[in-house]
Formats: sequence, structure tokens, C-alpha cells
Amino acid sequence: MPHPATDPESVAKVAIIGGGPAGLMAAEVLALNGVQVDLYDAMPSVGRKFLLAGKGGMNITHSEDIDGFLSRYGARRNEIAAMLQDFGPNQLREWIHGLGIDTFVGSSGRVFPADMKAAPLLRAWLHRLREAGVHFHMRHRWQGWDAKGKLRFAAPDGEISVSASASILALGGGSWARLGSDGAWMALLGERGVDLAPLQPSNCGFDVDWSEHFRSRAAGEPLKTIAATVMLSDGTPLRRQGECIITDTGIEGGLIYALSAPLRDAMTPSTPATLYLDLLPDWTPSRVLSELQHPRGARSMSSHLQSRLKLKGAKAALLRECTSAEDFRDMHKLAQAIKELPVRLRAPRPIDEAISSAGGVLFEAMKDDLMLHRMPGVFCAGEMLDWEAPTGGYLLTACFASGRVAARGALRWLNTPSTDKEKTS
Repeated sequence: MPHPATDPESVAKVAIIGGGPAGLMAAEVLALNGVQVDLYDAMPSVGRKFLLAGKGGMNITHSEDIDGFLSRYGARRNEIAAMLQDFGPNQLREWIHGLGIDTFVGSSGRVFPADMKAAPLLRAWLHRLREAGVHFHMRHRWQGWDAKGKLRFAAPDGEISVSASASILALGGGSWARLGSDGAWMALLGERGVDLAPLQPSNCGFDVDWSEHFRSRAAGEPLKTIAATVMLSDGTPLRRQGECIITDTGIEGGLIYALSAPLRDAMTPSTPATLYLDLLPDWTPSRVLSELQHPRGARSMSSHLQSRLKLKGAKAALLRECTSAEDFRDMHKLAQAIKELPVRLRAPRPIDEAISSAGGVLFEAMKDDLMLHRMPGVFCAGEMLDWEAPTGGYLLTACFASGRVAARGALRWLNTPSTDKEKTS
């Protein structure tokens, strides 16, 4: 049989496009079931965004109870729950152990490989895949389909066409284009009538119109041990505690990422979103007011805030930035601001800066096994689906699981009689 990497007209049993966690997991399931798998990726090597995620500690999943875990997927909880039923966080840890890599649970409940690194895990995984017979074709950029329905690729030696009995698209979202996930597939699927939601930044920072005085003093400074609240569309408050960082353009960090979806959804081009920061989350409002009302004598208000409430540095500067001189003279208003400081966010940062993206292929456009209704035999997996989750291992867990679901769907499709396939078309 001609090899798909070298022959301009060739055949693959299953073609997987995209070498991130979802695509690699799909390849494993298929190859271990005896299927010929050819995996294509536009980059020189696979797993580039996966490796980037491991720079600071490879947070692979989370140890919280399953109800809490599923709540992180918001409006797509039910769809993600179905994918995690057979391959959730516990099964993911067992799978990693099967690669010879231990895991541990950090103080925050996050799960990491024992050495905190992504590269050893990826190396062990790729060794397993190659041993199972998976063929990798790097620098093959997918160009859609030709008039005969064959997959088109821009390859190092020119364009090639590939026939496949089934194909799995695992092309990522729209963030970190330089690592391969540029969202170019949106136009290709849109042309085929696949229902899509626009790609939007997720787990992202936000722009704030800081004064030049504040920006020059506080940019790069962390805000530690604070809480943040955003009002959801139904009027209920969503509160998280953690830390973030002031930037030249606004604000970002783990605490902001955890609230990025409702903040983004609350915005319009002409309407900012308001984030309420509690600068002293462990203090009651009455205690804050009592300390503010303590006689300060000849001390400045800045000295008073530092002495009585331990407010200094970036926190004190932010309090000044987001309140008026009148508020600083009224201890009741100042106490309220310390516990509920309004920060107006103008816009999310560009999608290419985001950790992940929302939007993509609607679940309603696919069967339960992630096969496209409009394109029988074509499956989708990973971040290109319309779901989002905060950082903390939730993104990776769902990507792994979706790859398995798509692969099992492809297996069923391969075993479906031709007459039944024709009824699906």
C-alpha cells in the first residue's frame, strides 16, 4: 500500500488531524484496537501546546469530588460528564501511571506528574504510540477536502490527497496560533454547513483603563490573598479567592481566569464588565470599619491603612485608583470599597494571548460519539468543540476524554456495514 506521507494519492484507515492530547489519545485507542492510524500535524512536532502547559508545573487534572469537577464546565456540564463517564480524572491518573510516571496531589488539589514536567510524559506516550504502529506526518497542514472528499494537506513536498475510512479532527481552538491552534479550520467546516460558535478568548486577562500614575507604579505587581466576585446573568454572585497580577494593559492571573467566562459574556463593545475585589477576604466588614475608624492622629491615610489593615503596595495603590477622594474621607464608603472594590474591565485580551478558547463545533452538530451530522465518518475532539473550563487540569482532562470518545465512535463507524453508512449519509 502506498504510504500516505509520500504518495500524492493514498489511503489511510483512519486519519487523525492534530497532535495535541485529544488527537494523540484518539490515536492510542484506535492503534491498540488494531487500526491503521496516520496522524497529521502542521507543526514540526506534536504536543507543542501540551509542553508549554507544563512549563511551570504540568497540572494534568484535579482531585476534587466529581460534582465539583463537573461544575467547572458550566453550560456544557452534561456533555462533558458523558465524556468523562469512562475516562475521568481517576482513570487519567491510572493511565499516566501506566506510562511509568507517578503522580501526586498538590496542596490546592491539583494533580501533577511526580517530576512536575510534561516532556517525560509526552516522550513515554509517543514511544507507546510508535510501538503500536501509529504513523506521524509532521509539517502537514490540513487544507480541507477536495472534490472527491479526500483530505487535502500542504506537505513539505507539495500538496497531497488522502483517502480515509474515517477521520478525526483534533485541531485545537484559537489560542497560541504559533503552536498550531490557529482556528483556520472554522472556515473549512463552516463551508460544509457545520454549526459553529465564534471562537472567543477563555482563561484570559482583561484590559482596564488604568491611569498612567497607577500603571507606572503597579504594573507587574501581584495581588495576593484576595477574592473576586462577578454577577452572573441571572443576578447571582460568583465568588472565587486566589491571586492575580496587575499588568500594563489591565489584570490577569489564576483568579481572573477562573471568572473569565462570565466576565467576557457580560461585556459588549460599548459595555464594560465590573469585577468586585475583596482586598481583605478574611476580614469581616465590621472589623474593617472598626480599624478604619481607629484614631490615626498625625499619620497619613496610607500609613493608617498599612498600620491598621496591613494594606500596602499594589493593594493600597489599587484602592486609590478605583475610589474617589470623597470615598477616602468617608470611612463607611472606604470600608465598603475595601471589601467590594469595583474594577471596570473594558475588554478581554486578544484570543491568541488566552490560555484556551471558547466556541467552536456545537455539540448539537454532532452525534453522541462526536461524529458530525453533516459529515458521516468525520469526528471532532478536544478544544475545537464548544466548551470551556478554568485552569486546574479541567481542560486537559476533557481533551483526553473527548479523544477517546471520538476514537470509539470511529471504531464503530469502521465496523458499520456499508448499507447502514449510506443511510447515515
